[in-house]
Amino acid sequence: MRWGILGCAKIALSELVPAIQLARGAELVALATRSPSRAAPFADLVPGLHVLDSYDALLEDPEVEAVYIPLPNHLHVPWSRRAAEAGKHVLCEKPIALAAAEIDELISVRTQTGRLIAEAFMVAHHPQWALVRDLLASEVIGTLEHVEGSFTYTNRDMDNIRNKPETGGGGLRDVGVYPCITARLATGAEPTSLRAEMRLRNGVDIFARVWADFQGFTMSFYCGMNQTRRQHMLFHGQDGWISLSAPFNGVVYGDCHVEWQDREGTRHRCGFNTVNQYALMVENFAQAARQGAPFACPLEVSRGNQAMIDAIFAAAPA
Repeated sequence: MRWGILGCAKIALSELVPAIQLARGAELVALATRSPSRAAPFADLVPGLHVLDSYDALLEDPEVEAVYIPLPNHLHVPWSRRAAEAGKHVLCEKPIALAAAEIDELISVRTQTGRLIAEAFMVAHHPQWALVRDLLASEVIGTLEHVEGSFTYTNRDMDNIRNKPETGGGGLRDVGVYPCITARLATGAEPTSLRAEMRLRNGVDIFARVWADFQGFTMSFYCGMNQTRRQHMLFHGQDGWISLSAPFNGVVYGDCHVEWQDREGTRHRCGFNTVNQYALMVENFAQAARQGAPFACPLEVSRGNQAMIDAIFAAAPA
């Protein structure tokens, strides 16, 4: 699959370019940027990379089959739509939209164009989450009662798009989406009610606490971008528990393993330090786009996640 990238976002350089190079049957052929100097690190990694001076030019390039969109959040929907209408398959960074209703629009575009449009939730492709899902389904820990999680990091650069309300910034949209998507994917359940608290700075959330009720179990998590880096997820059952040491960023965060205690009190551990979840996402995307294989995070799943995010914002006191 021949890929093009809109813009020179850090995540594109640090994660997606290496993933495309590592993935089977994938090649990065084009990059669009209004700042040619920022393309230099990409060209160093990909000799012969075709650098274009506008996003429209990339969408018109017949060599490009799929487009990765890591633009600021408020640009995700319009450029996903334009890319699909130009005949490209679309993999867009999270959050793919700023409201659930916007994803309905993208579902319609997907239907009309026949192009795959999907949100780049790399965690949906990581085998550690398939293991957690299977463990929960087999009731190794008995009946699930509670899920807890956290995802924090430090971003105090006020010029950064994540600290700007006009670009759809804030910690919940940046990292809070991950406890939501992984809990939903692992359990197959949706929240029935929730409450939340937030701390704001410059009109965006820098810390949020969330308490959610699901059918049969509860969840609590916190997220933010004004704290030291931390992430964890824990699934607590009546007869055991499952803990993930690096649930979202794998080896980048630290040693990546799943540990669980079963109903007999025996502890188990499975490591995942050789997994590149971004490369798996790129490979799975190509199989879904070209062969119609199931994609782990279709727009319908993304819509459910955005509905949860919308509900969190609505529940937090003004």
